[in-house]
Amino acid sequence: MMVAIFEYIDRIFSIVRPRRLLYMAIDGVAPRAKMNQQRSRRFRASKEAAEKAEAMARLRTELTLKGYHLPPVKAPEEHFDSNCITPGTPFMDRLAKCLHYYIHDRLNNDPGWRNIEVILSDANVPGEGEHKIMDFIRKQRSNPAHDPNTKHCLCGADADLIMLGLATHEPNFTIIREEFKPNQPKPCELCGQLGHEMKDCMGLPKEVASQAQIEKPLGSETEFIFIRLNVLKEYLMKDLHIEGLPFKWSTERAIDDWVFLCFFVGNDFLPHLPSLEIREGAIDRLVRIYKETIHKTKDYLTKDGFANISHCCMILTKLGEAEDEIFRERQINEEKFKRRQKERQAMQKQEYAQPAYLSAGQFAPRALNDSPSAIADARNEVFNQRRQAMEFSRGLHTGADLQLMLQPEGEDKNRGEKRKLNEEKEEPEDEVRLWEVGWKERYYESKFDVSPENLSFRHEVAASYAEGLCWVLHYYFQGCASWKWFFPYHYAPFASDFSQIGDLKISFEKGTKPFNPMEQLMSVFPAASRQHLPEPWGDLMEDPESPIIDFYPTDFRIDLNGKKAAWMGVALLPFVDEKRLLETVATVYDQLTPEERRRNARGDNYLFLRKSHKGYAFLRGLYENKSQRMLNDTVEHAIPPESYNGMAGTALTTDKVVAEKGKVLSPIHACQPIPNNVAVVVRWRDPVYPDDHIYPAVKLPGAKDPERVLRPEDLVDNEPRQWRPQAGMARSNQRAQLAQSGHRMVEHYANIRPPQNYGHGGGQDRGGYDGYQQHGGSNFYQNQGGEVPSGLYHHRGGGGFSGGNGGRSYITGINQADYRYSSYGGRQSGGYYTDSYGSGGGRGGASGYHQQQRGTPMHQRGEHHQHYQSYYSQGNTYGTAGGPRQTRPQQGYGQYRGGGHFAGGWGSYYRQ
Repeated sequence: MMVAIFEYIDRIFSIVRPRRLLYMAIDGVAPRAKMNQQRSRRFRASKEAAEKAEAMARLRTELTLKGYHLPPVKAPEEHFDSNCITPGTPFMDRLAKCLHYYIHDRLNNDPGWRNIEVILSDANVPGEGEHKIMDFIRKQRSNPAHDPNTKHCLCGADADLIMLGLATHEPNFTIIREEFKPNQPKPCELCGQLGHEMKDCMGLPKEVASQAQIEKPLGSETEFIFIRLNVLKEYLMKDLHIEGLPFKWSTERAIDDWVFLCFFVGNDFLPHLPSLEIREGAIDRLVRIYKETIHKTKDYLTKDGFANISHCCMILTKLGEAEDEIFRERQINEEKFKRRQKERQAMQKQEYAQPAYLSAGQFAPRALNDSPSAIADARNEVFNQRRQAMEFSRGLHTGADLQLMLQPEGEDKNRGEKRKLNEEKEEPEDEVRLWEVGWKERYYESKFDVSPENLSFRHEVAASYAEGLCWVLHYYFQGCASWKWFFPYHYAPFASDFSQIGDLKISFEKGTKPFNPMEQLMSVFPAASRQHLPEPWGDLMEDPESPIIDFYPTDFRIDLNGKKAAWMGVALLPFVDEKRLLETVATVYDQLTPEERRRNARGDNYLFLRKSHKGYAFLRGLYENKSQRMLNDTVEHAIPPESYNGMAGTALTTDKVVAEKGKVLSPIHACQPIPNNVAVVVRWRDPVYPDDHIYPAVKLPGAKDPERVLRPEDLVDNEPRQWRPQAGMARSNQRAQLAQSGHRMVEHYANIRPPQNYGHGGGQDRGGYDGYQQHGGSNFYQNQGGEVPSGLYHHRGGGGFSGGNGGRSYITGINQADYRYSSYGGRQSGGYYTDSYGSGGGRGGASGYHQQQRGTPMHQRGEHHQHYQSYYSQGNTYGTAGGPRQTRPQQGYGQYRGGGHFAGGWGSYYRQ
């Protein structure tokens, strides 16, 4: 597993290619507000694992009794408990040790790591991983030596990374994450094969099941996507802009308000308001209300991570006025969805049902002497015969004509089980019924067990929720306001309950400290995960006489709360009493071993450098004349920012250091020790600022925004666009393709060129019509490389993504790095970062060339925005592949048929 982690980091590193700093942050102890969610997830995981094991055992027994073959049961040690990925466990401690070795190995052996600084923040440092990185960025931004144009790339799968990136106000911020691909096939839990679920498993062939190792299906390589926040900001600038404000417009402040509004819909610390669902356009609704109310408040909703409560109250009150309508509309949509689902299931059942024996109608058996009777309604009879013919046609070509009279309609061929009725899934009764009158009273009575007359309790819940919104906002912009605070309810109030909190004064207890790692384990672990804790601590989870036994229920209720799936429901677990927990675990602290005490202590970050780094000598000099006992002292040494790319902080020595030219031992058998070490490591601490210091949520002086990516037409809502169905987040959808032989048969040509308007479009890897997807344009005339004679001449088939016939590329070796010429048949037709001449879009395309000034990057996406002069021959045509030539010499945005986004579509460029 550790080697797989190393390979994963290597791949991300090779994609991003950092030049200054690599910061690896592992989740440490989280604030109490986050701990409640972690507790719910881990208790759920434990409960689901037990239910899954019980179901697998039952199915395995049933299949074995019926004679099916299954692979042997896994040994208990082969099962991986995901709950071990929690600070304080032996697994997380081993992970930190392995990452120390991995960093040393890459600094010693990988040239790409030669001159970068590496910071490791392991699980003993409190805080969530992404928030530790954000805290580092905030503190470095307050450092005068910080470069305001630093480019940041944050890797992670959490959705809140977008909000965190926007909260930094850094102009160059990108997020890299794994591409989400929905509905991916998963292997069966019993046999390990694809194509069916566990409940439909039929076992394995006997010869396969007897093998010791079952061959597992190969998984596809993980793909990554970049999210450029500067592009998102361009969209937000357009969506949030308001004319006629009584105060100065600020895009940065408006984006901060938008981030705050998103917290209303849901986050990891608060349940979302009942009237807000993302899939129902909740964020758009909040933005509309925000625009309506900002004129009245005469100020923004937030500033530097602090919320204006009265403005927040005004927005929620406005939302509360629409709650009745929202709940009724939601119910109407749910009923429509259920009705459509029933109709779809009925159609599928009818489509795949086997034809039954016919006792009446035109296809029923008829006696030889039976003459047809008179028809009273000829029109109705013709309709019935036509419908019967369509239904009966489903039984043709099945080879089962003789079985029609013996087999009942729709009989399932199951694995010997008794056929069950296709009944509707029973949904739990919703006792709240938000769409009916009296929904608010029923909600508080059902969810909070409070009488409808207790209005003060509603205001109490609303005030606590507003306090939580302020805590979350402070957490994202300034850091953790309080490690102890948490929302003490399982459910959120209604938006209409916030009408009386406009004058609420919110403050948080200062000087709070996070739990120790093992104290957090006691807060979030169920009793089934006690193996990750010391024995005396685990006994506190199961001993009936334990003072905290009520914190660890073996069974608990999950309230669906109007949802369909159990994982979307609310786990009704008791909240942990911090005081009682700490008092109880204090009685077993003296039973910890030295190793367990080390795992339970708070730690420091670590800074690694290679000898070739200009700051290496300073760090290595800290260890001169120091004995082994003095390596973990508390003396802090301020580092010179000029030697560390403007990074400020302090360094302390550590006993984890390896002497220069010493040997770095490997903690895993799969990796070898590292001889002749040339890396150094120290403990690292961020700059310290006063308790009342406020990190300004503004763009730093001297920061330059990247060039705008969106064109004016990209921001027009009603722009006609060619629509194609899209699966997941991937744009490259699989579509049907024809080989050349198929084109010849369909188009009726042999050795002549296809028609001019067929299959020639460049751009976006599309050729021709929607039905055909070819790299480049012409499926018939696409150069595939060609010979490479002397003088560095070669054919590229029109460059990277050619259109039409493709441009012929000549790498002359004269001006390879000075001037770049590209023809525009497709997305990057012509050469690639070289001198390239060639014909343009395809048959009948431009045969001119384009001169680009020195240093301008290659054109992207078929859209050319650089300020330059374009030259074309043959009537200034631009990429006419896939469409007729059109000559439109004009200033500004010139659009020419062919070449651009789509086959035979529009290509555009910008010309002075």
